[in-house]
Amino acid sequence: MAGSTLASPTVETPAAAAAEPVGTSAKPSSLWRDTWRRFKRHKLAYIGLWVLGFLVLSVIIGPLVYKVGINDIDFKARLAGPSLQHPLGTDDLGRDLLARVLYGGRISLAVGMAAMLTAISIGVLIGALAGMSRGWVDTVLMWVTDLFLSLPSLPLLLLLIFLFREPLKQMFGLEVGIFILIVLVIGGLRWMPVARLVRAQFFSLREKEFVEAARALGATTSRQVLRHILPNSLGPVIVAATIDVAAAIIAESTLSFLGLGFPPDIPTWGRILYDGRDYMDVAAHWSLFPGIAIFLTVLAINFVGDGLLDALNPRKVM
Repeated sequence: MAGSTLASPTVETPAAAAAEPVGTSAKPSSLWRDTWRRFKRHKLAYIGLWVLGFLVLSVIIGPLVYKVGINDIDFKARLAGPSLQHPLGTDDLGRDLLARVLYGGRISLAVGMAAMLTAISIGVLIGALAGMSRGWVDTVLMWVTDLFLSLPSLPLLLLLIFLFREPLKQMFGLEVGIFILIVLVIGGLRWMPVARLVRAQFFSLREKEFVEAARALGATTSRQVLRHILPNSLGPVIVAATIDVAAAIIAESTLSFLGLGFPPDIPTWGRILYDGRDYMDVAAHWSLFPGIAIFLTVLAINFVGDGLLDALNPRKVM
């Protein structure tokens, strides 16, 4: 009996010693590493992320490298096609389109991001209040949400632009005033789907075991929301944010194409499209390149959103 007890450690020790390096060399699994691994498996989303990153870096760094003024006029090169001197051609005044597209991309992407943050902030706030409330508070908030959902977006956009365009221009200046107006109008009309999504997530999560355990331990309602419920509902919100960025860029381009966005001396992708609409037969490049920029940006964001939807799905098989 004594021999058997002494022999067992000598047999298991080499196996245990051999197993330890394997366990220590393996990378520990984490939520974000698993999410990134699932995201990379979505090929279109992975390519879209690189395309989107290239576009963002181009509009940020491009004007610092390609130092051509957006309003430099060269009448000798009016409506010129792409060349070494003007890689994307020129407009009717001889202004370089590459410089204007790079500069306009900053404004278009900034509008998209700011409008998305506005819509997400309002939507999360309304959805969280409705999801944690019971009775008339939830009813009133969802009634307001349904009311905004029933409003026609484009006519309301045009009405708000006409009503508040001049006051904001006088308060903040031309460019900043138009930027604030467009961001608030677009973001203020995109929060409703986010609010309904967050409300549904809160209804589901507030009855989970970990929330009930926190409640039993004396956690306040605000602590339950900020530490337990809201972090676990951010997956669908992140996916909705990517959709809102694409929708905001399209909305800004639509307003600029209708002549209700930024003024003519401030180029955005939509404004460049609007300016080149009458020259499609003689200078198709004028509208082609900003249209391609809008198309690639929106397509890349949509693919990234699809990839995030799969990567943040807890039921997704590894």
